[in-house]
Amino acid sequence: MSAKPDLGRFASFGMGVTPEEASAIEALGYGAVWVAGSPPAELDWVEPALAQTSTLKLATGIVNIWTARPEAVATSFHRIEKAYPGRFLLGVGVGHPEADAQFTKPLNALNTYLDVLDEHDVPTDRRVLAALGPQVLQLSARRSAGAHPVLVTPEHTARARELMGPDAFLAPAVPVVPTTDAEQARAVGRKMLELYLGLSNYLNNWKRLGFTEEDIARPGSDRLVDSLLVYGTPETIASRLKEHLDAGADHVPVQLLTSPANVIPTLADLAGPLGLG
Repeated sequence: MSAKPDLGRFASFGMGVTPEEASAIEALGYGAVWVAGSPPAELDWVEPALAQTSTLKLATGIVNIWTARPEAVATSFHRIEKAYPGRFLLGVGVGHPEADAQFTKPLNALNTYLDVLDEHDVPTDRRVLAALGPQVLQLSARRSAGAHPVLVTPEHTARARELMGPDAFLAPAVPVVPTTDAEQARAVGRKMLELYLGLSNYLNNWKRLGFTEEDIARPGSDRLVDSLLVYGTPETIASRLKEHLDAGADHVPVQLLTSPANVIPTLADLAGPLGLG
């Protein structure tokens, strides 16, 4: 069994990162930046950010198998690896049936995609899978370093750890609203959840966790929002993020739901309570 990826305990998670932001995040003690939004296969944003930093890792959360051909992704992986060995983690996922017209037999499609990555020598321990349900969680442990779930509770993290075993890498991303105002936080959370409340893979996962039809009906119950979203003082936020580590996570990407200008200052506020620096 290969060693787990080492991305530190906490990371930033967002829609993109500039070289200057990457440098600031590294200086605060975060181990990685995850970039969401189904980035294209070229991954041409990776090298500029790595060039501005010395130890920070970058990860995709996630490359979509329907929009990024595996051959092109493999070429990008090897280009990055040659320039910055060991500092890029490839996150791969199947997206959503409601959003991807090609979405058919996703487990088969994901296996086929991984077969091509194997053929092009993308190492198993340098890739992770977006995973929510038991089948893909178990697949992530067999055919990748592990799993990168999104919008899950510490209970899900504990279940995932049990399913995947102790040797798989587990990195649940957690949305955070930097406010102590519960109503404000819930309003921000519901705006973000609007998309996911129409996606069957998320709805089914929340049902498996015990949420009711009333909880997952738009706009989402307070119980659902408060379980998926973290808000409060920096100390409260840090405590809740650490619940995922206690439940079996190796690494927690922090998705800040705030203005772009407030991301770095908020990461700075959280760094101390998270034990970084």
